[in-house]
Amino acid sequence: MKKTGILILAVVFIAMSFTNKITTIQNTLNVDVSSSTITWKGYKPTGSHTGTIMLKSGTLTMEDEYIIGGSFTADMSTIKDEDGSERLEGHLKNEDFFEIETYPTAKFDITEVEMEDGNATITGNMTIKGITKEISFEAEISETDETVTLSSSVFQINRADFNVKYKSKTFFNDLKDKFVNDEFDLQVALVANK
Repeated sequence: MKKTGILILAVVFIAMSFTNKITTIQNTLNVDVSSSTITWKGYKPTGSHTGTIMLKSGTLTMEDEYIIGGSFTADMSTIKDEDGSERLEGHLKNEDFFEIETYPTAKFDITEVEMEDGNATITGNMTIKGITKEISFEAEISETDETVTLSSSVFQINRADFNVKYKSKTFFNDLKDKFVNDEFDLQVALVANK
């Protein structure tokens, strides 16, 4: 009788171990747009220009302590040149570059996050001027009691992929040394509040 009772308990325990699922906690954090930054750098044969774009909104989706998704939206009307050139800023906002009256925002949606040795490879869909392309970049993710921060490495975007034509050798073959590089640098730091 004692052996039968132990056997029944063992069968019940084994059955329960297959039905109990490991619970994970998933939640969405809002990005603090005032603490987050997007930095850009564009190149031409005679030099480069650097500046910033402010975020309009953003979220990071967490599963336990890992980022598994999210998105951020840039307010293209806030594009700034580090040297304060109003002429360049106006140029970047008009039809030559980002056409902010027609396309006031740009967006990135995270579709996949791969973690390795504490570093992340973020893959997602970048939408600029209504055109969406998949891109990936490396990022470092850090956490405090109050925040989660995603800090990307510098990565490159090809503006020709998004129909940004001004002085692009992809669209014009007679520019000689008067071109602007198609590739420009981006670096993103997202700070989300818990």
